[in-house]
Amino acid sequence: MATSKPLIASLFLSLLLLLHLVEADMMVNTDAALGYSSPKIDCGGACTARCRLSSRPRLCKRACGTCCARCNCVPPGTAGNYEVCPCYASLTTHGGRRKCP
Repeated sequence: MATSKPLIASLFLSLLLLLHLVEADMMVNTDAALGYSSPKIDCGGACTARCRLSSRPRLCKRACGTCCARCNCVPPGTAGNYEVCPCYASLTTHGGRRKCP
């Protein structure tokens, strides 16, 4: 008798947790189905435009592609304009320098 109360309580808590997880999954799937996620941009084209005046275009495109894949954003122009894409501007190397061109 003494073990049945904790068992029932743990089963009840497990059921509540399961229901919460199912509801959260349904909300995520609904948001994706309704198209709330931002569309992916063409990182190759955006980085080609961003790096067209670079002295090291292959290095620039590789770094830009990494940043674009993470942020889904590339600032306009060939330099600067970081305020347009804060995520792109916030990525840094291990040394603390800006990762994204």
